Amino acid sequence: MSSPLAPGEAPAPPLRGELRYGLEVARLLADREFRSPPRQARGPAVLLVPGFMAGDQSLSVLAGWLRRRGSLTARAGMLLNTDCAERAVAGIESRLRRLADRAEGRVTLIGQSRGGELARVAALRNPDLVSTLVMLGSPVLDPLSVGPAVLGAVRTVARLGDLGVPGMLSSECGDGACCAAFREDLRAPLPPGIRAVAIYSRSDGIVSWEACLDPYAEHVEVESSHAGMSVNRGVYRVLAGILDREGDRWTG
Repeated sequence: MSSPLAPGEAPAPPLRGELRYGLEVARLLADREFRSPPRQARGPAVLLVPGFMAGDQSLSVLAGWLRRRGSLTARAGMLLNTDCAERAVAGIESRLRRLADRAEGRVTLIGQSRGGELARVAALRNPDLVSTLVMLGSPVLDPLSVGPAVLGAVRTVARLGDLGVPGMLSSECGDGACCAAFREDLRAPLPPGIRAVAIYSRSDGIVSWEACLDPYAEHVEVESSHAGMSVNRGVYRVLAGILDREGDRWTG
């Protein structure tokens, strides 16, 4: 993270756009291709990383769809994504190694919002274990380019971390030594063997879409709320194409 105490430069659209979430879920559940997707003989193994103040359960709909497609999936092991970035990445790396061992091959990382930031650093540090990185609404260029409500939540979590509450980031994470390497890796060039895709929405009501345009990733625009990127039908269409091509990379 940049600094947990200073707002980002580019404001997000109005928060009311996030009210689309329920409609996005309904449209997805009504979609036949979501309920019964074409199954790959051996879909890529996928590790899922949830967003800020969310846990593994927030990506359960996506995980179920991936399994129906034939992918082996794993969770990041997060009840709540609020920890110091370096500690969080260490946990992700551990699960990444275990999933790669089970899959006997490289893994696809999909992270939502802050989860995409953590997944990016994990991929950068483990290029031999990661084939594809997908970031869903992840403001990697400026993690604090968020709306006032989210910025307030970040400040609250940082205060708790400053008081020593376990599992919370602290003010030091913004510009202190604890996360200096993470901040540097968040903007570093990705290894050429990793395919990276940044999915963003100009009507994202939480983060600034400009902050999601990782210069080392392919950019794909969708029409989605921020929270709804894990349940948006258009996003699933994009993910299906990415995963299909991922299978082709290793089978011929």
